[in-house]
Parts: sequence; C-alpha cells; structure tokens
Amino acid sequence: MEKRQCFELGYLSKVHGLDGALTAVLDTDQPERYAELDALFLEQGTQLVPFLVKKVSGRKGKQLILHLEGIDSQEKANQLKGSKIWLPEQALPKLGKNQFYYHELVGAEVEDARHGKLGRISEVLDLPQQTLASMNWQGSEILFPLNDAFIRGFDREASVLLTKLPEGLIEVYLNPETEESHAH
Repeated sequence: MEKRQCFELGYLSKVHGLDGALTAVLDTDQPERYAELDALFLEQGTQLVPFLVKKVSGRKGKQLILHLEGIDSQEKANQLKGSKIWLPEQALPKLGKNQFYYHELVGAEVEDARHGKLGRISEVLDLPQQTLASMNWQGSEILFPLNDAFIRGFDREASVLLTKLPEGLIEVYLNPETEESHAH
C-alpha cells in the first residue's frame, strides 16, 4: 500500500500496560468511527507495514487502546511507540456531495464566485483557531479559512473547491501596503 492511497489517522503515543497494548492518539473529530478497526498500517521508516488489530479495549476522547497481533510484550510495543498510523482511503466513510476531507483538497483547484479560477491548494494548515488552505496566485501565497461561510461546494470528480471568499481578502495579499510607499 502506498501513502498516496492512504490517509494519516494519528500515532501511537505510548505503551499501555505489560501485554503490548498501545495508546493511539487519533487526529479526527469522530474517533468512535475507528473503535472497530480490524487492520491498520504503521509507518516504519519509509514503509507502511500492515498490522492486524486483535482488539480495541478502551476509548477516552481521541485515544484508543490498541492490541495488535504479534505485539505481546512491553518490549515489542516500545519499538512501535511514536509510529504514525495510516489507513487506506477506502476505510474513510463516504461523504456527501459538498463535504470533503482536508487531504482531498491538496491539489484541488479553487474557483471563486468573484475572481473565477484562482489556483491549486498546495497545503491545508490545521491550526488550533481555524483551518486554512494555502495556494499560490499571481506569485503570492494566499491563505483563506476553510469554513462554511466561504465554501460554496466541492466537486470531487473534477477536484474543484467552489468558494466565495470575503471581499478584499485576495487584494490584501496582492497589494501589500507598506509604510514606505506612503512616505514619498
């Protein structure tokens, strides 16, 4: 399985108990969806290595206690601690027409109601206050919030994010006013 066919779900934060169980921290708003995991991939160096899940024994917030097949001691579990957890994209629940996962937006074209086609999203920045999309347009990096007020829809087939960005947002990036320009 290649990384481009997968998404990063979280990581193994610490060993739990003496029988090789590990605490997984999930990067999701709905960790309960993953309480029935039967298999996952762990990033080992540059490889994604498959592991079978014997059982999930507890959930607290965004954490699950995982018991992996063949990992039956604290020593074996310690070797996996810190590993990133990956799942195949097919494991994601299907979303409605205008819903999307952030990883789907990378490379998507942005088409704005006011400005037309703007460019492709280069990355999604999941900050504590809000989630931002980053794209290049006319040689400038432009950041805009990924929130319902500015998103008109997502065309998954064409990989196009339809936006209605606030008036003046793009101009701020294209016409940076500096104090020097007012000094002359």
